[in-house]
Amino acid sequence: MTLRGKSIFISGGSRGIGLAIAVRAARDGANVTIAAKTAQAHPHLPGTIYTAAQEIERAGGKALPVVCDIRDEAQIEQAVAQAVERFGGIDICINNASAISLTGTLQTEAKRYDLMHDINARGTFMVSRACIPHLLKADNPHVLNLAPPLNLVPEWFAPYPAYAMAKYAMSIYAMAMAAEFKAQGIAFNTLWPRTLIDTAAVRNVVDANALAKSRKPEIMADAAWHILTQPSRQVTGRHFIDEEVLIQAGLTDLRPYRAVAGDSELAIDLFVPSDLQTPAGVRV
Repeated sequence: MTLRGKSIFISGGSRGIGLAIAVRAARDGANVTIAAKTAQAHPHLPGTIYTAAQEIERAGGKALPVVCDIRDEAQIEQAVAQAVERFGGIDICINNASAISLTGTLQTEAKRYDLMHDINARGTFMVSRACIPHLLKADNPHVLNLAPPLNLVPEWFAPYPAYAMAKYAMSIYAMAMAAEFKAQGIAFNTLWPRTLIDTAAVRNVVDANALAKSRKPEIMADAAWHILTQPSRQVTGRHFIDEEVLIQAGLTDLRPYRAVAGDSELAIDLFVPSDLQTPAGVRV
């Protein structure tokens, strides 16, 4: 199994989980288009599409950095066209770009609500829509949305309803398109972390002191690799959790993925079922 020669279009991807997935694919020799807004470094969020491209190429892949705001349909279409022109097509689409605001109803301003829905929901739909005509020509086409499993439990909606709905929209689109394009062989799945992942977004938005309770982005990257190397006609319409993917692949020691070595209790991520259990014999 390998992603060698596969052409991947990823929204966001200049840092964090998206970049980790891109670098993991690059180690196989994949072609990666990084479509994101970050042309200049943010004061609190390190990394740009250009530094991401450098990491991808150092890892052994080919990179195409494209400035793209996925709220703009024309920019999406242009970015996809550039990817196809450079690499000859698109084999994999990863909807990674996302906006987060863990706020309640009265604390969520209209502009923040619109940002989350424009990027998470509408952006995912429009990026998928732009890539599908090219995916239909691919040998093993995949779309992977970084979105949670559809557990419709009120506890997830009450604290931050606008964010929950924006993320669940990404999950619903994956399920809907999995059914819509099943006959054509395009796989649509979601992937979500079981624990907090150490990224700038988590530190800035969720928990500034979460490092010891988090895992590295590489656990999501390795899980994504396992999904994207499967036959698209056999693995579609599913909600994956990173830990479960790796355990099913035969991994029994997840300790190397810890952001900080030790045995401190890991923090369970948002939207993860409370009854999810790690199998006996797996070291976390």
